[in-house]
Amino acid sequence: MTQVRPMRADARRNYERLLKVAAEAFAEHGENASLDDIAKRAGVGSGTLYRHFPNRRALLEAAYVDRIEAIAARAGELADSRPPGEALREWLYELCVGSIQVRGLKALLGSAVADGSPGAVTACATSVKGAAARLVEAARREGTLRPDVEPVELLRLAHGVATAAELADGHGGQIRRYLSLLMEGLGPGATPSE
Repeated sequence: MTQVRPMRADARRNYERLLKVAAEAFAEHGENASLDDIAKRAGVGSGTLYRHFPNRRALLEAAYVDRIEAIAARAGELADSRPPGEALREWLYELCVGSIQVRGLKALLGSAVADGSPGAVTACATSVKGAAARLVEAARREGTLRPDVEPVELLRLAHGVATAAELADGHGGQIRRYLSLLMEGLGPGATPSE
């Protein structure tokens, strides 16, 4: 068994500074914020950034892990307080809104549900997929969702809804309408297609 050594105090400070600066940079410039600029703003070299975060996705995920965990936890809250179909619809709405409001989050969530995406099995992807699976299964049992709809398919469609709503008006004002159209097409009376 490999033991993981705790970070030295200076390494821990660098890590935390990098995360803080990265979150600010992603908020300002989206997921394509310059990693070299992030390192410079954090007062460290690029090598230090890459020692902690081997690629952009790792940094993006680390910067947003708390938000992803909150999104996943929200699925549980909704499942406990609303009927399954309503809980699923509201969770998808909140997921779409968050992915538009938090620059870079949509790209992270999109890559988490893309087939063949390198590193797609991450803590963030696992949390969101697990939350979706819980809500989808409950909605299937309730009969408000077709039995052949898979959680990852619904996450991909929600990503598309967020993108379409953002294209429509820049801030997602059409999300509820687009989700209604989507959910009606995924209802139990909809005809399966291949």
